[in-house]
Amino acid sequence: MGSPTQQQWLDQIGRVLETPNQGVVINDDQRRVVFANTIFLEMIQLAAEKLLGHAITEFYAPEDVPTLLELIGRREAAGRARYEFFVPQSSGGRLPVAVTARQIRGDDGHAYSVVTATDISEQKRAEMDLRHANAQLFERQRQIQEELALAERIQQSLVPKSLTWGGMSVEAYYRPAWSIGGDYGLVMPNEGRLDVLVCDVSGHGISSALIANRIYSETMAQIERGSELGAMLKQLNHFVVQNLQSSTYYFTMAAVRFSEGGRRLQFAGAGHPPAMIAQSNKPVRLLESKSMVLGLFENAVDPQPEMETSVDGGERLLVYTDGLIENFNSQGEMLGIDGLQRIVADTCHLPLSEMKQEILDRVAYWRHGPPADDVSLVLVEVP
Repeated sequence: MGSPTQQQWLDQIGRVLETPNQGVVINDDQRRVVFANTIFLEMIQLAAEKLLGHAITEFYAPEDVPTLLELIGRREAAGRARYEFFVPQSSGGRLPVAVTARQIRGDDGHAYSVVTATDISEQKRAEMDLRHANAQLFERQRQIQEELALAERIQQSLVPKSLTWGGMSVEAYYRPAWSIGGDYGLVMPNEGRLDVLVCDVSGHGISSALIANRIYSETMAQIERGSELGAMLKQLNHFVVQNLQSSTYYFTMAAVRFSEGGRRLQFAGAGHPPAMIAQSNKPVRLLESKSMVLGLFENAVDPQPEMETSVDGGERLLVYTDGLIENFNSQGEMLGIDGLQRIVADTCHLPLSEMKQEILDRVAYWRHGPPADDVSLVLVEVP
């Protein structure tokens, strides 16, 4: 028990320190507990007579005492301190607390430490739950990234490869705006003909890629059956309207079929930018779509969806998606069909692979900022 002067001071200050909803202890200059309010006694789960007069270190496990002494020493050196630690409980629990402590001078002239402990167990549980949730999110993100990487490899495996067929040369390119996208292209030699096709599903990312891959499979089946291009458009449109109908997604398509030797071609387009036929010192010819965008209405395909034209030796065909033309410069001007037409006219004298790269480079030079859409293109040179 303290001296009368000390006890009077403690009784006086104790009445004040019973009012906060925090645990409060007062230590004397020997680091012994001389006061503990009711809330602190509930925290530590001890009666006052078992706590008062004892050093607080007596109630901690030996392995925790060095850390506690370091915190106390830091507090005594600075005169005040804020830190997080825990209150040991007689039941063996460890109650996490935020500690605020300061040195004061009592009426008896001695130094005392007033230590306030705020229960932060709910906060710590919330932090633990948050860390657990973050770990789960991180793991899920890792799984999604692995799945996207696999999907990207699969989609890239479907990109047309450069090839030579019947004297014709083909160059192809595909780049999604995200890791995967809604464009696809086909270059398929088959029984005396060469089919070239590009398709653009609206939107970007996973959902567009899934729809594009489903349409790709159906397109392959139609080409392998030898369907006429117009009939293929009708079947693909019907397939999507009946099985994948959505007010959000639709698709456009440009399909070209070369006869052997490449001197005649059939063209059928649906809501797609015009294909281009180019040769040095000749105006660029456009092959326009006759049909509407596909996937929304059963009657989207024109009654006469195909057209035929002759092709001269040395001419080149370009089919592409609108990611190549819907690019804006720093003044907000869109490259558009006219801009691409000029680029094609300027580059068609180059070797085919160099022409492809020059088109891509010039479009990128025009564009202000990163690409916003998927890009597919196929170039075919007729011998």
